[in-house]
Amino acid sequence: MSQLLVFAMGEFKANFPTDRHYAKNHMWAQRHADGAETDSWRFGFTAYAVRLLQDVYFLDWALDAPVALAERQEIGAIESKKAESDLFAPMHGELVRFNDTLMRDPSMINVDNYGAGWLFDMSGGGDGLLSPDDYLAHLAEVWEVTQRTIKGQLN
Repeated sequence: MSQLLVFAMGEFKANFPTDRHYAKNHMWAQRHADGAETDSWRFGFTAYAVRLLQDVYFLDWALDAPVALAERQEIGAIESKKAESDLFAPMHGELVRFNDTLMRDPSMINVDNYGAGWLFDMSGGGDGLLSPDDYLAHLAEVWEVTQRTIKGQLN
């Protein structure tokens, strides 16, 4: 893994490798070579998302790969100790495949989110993805609202 950037989440720290891009929906994206003619990206949850979710125990996909996706299209749902949430496409492109291992045991998201806990592969140009520095700036912008949401104080 590459150099790490750190975002302080109160007493906890979230690490972010600099060898990938990030989406505002708290997924990392790493370009990988799979022989395809188009850009191919692997996606997973960032340390920030994993810290907020805590102990993922259920993952469900609402569609089958391969399929064309629009950015922010609903693609599934996740349940954890702290939250239930719908999942949305981080960019437009084609969803190529899911990490089938996670369907049997999604706990790998908790253990190795930047490795074996990856979620899915997509092809597309990567439009809208953020650099590591831009993602940390985004986190700083939304952190106050996130803290209030966690504490149940958001009206």
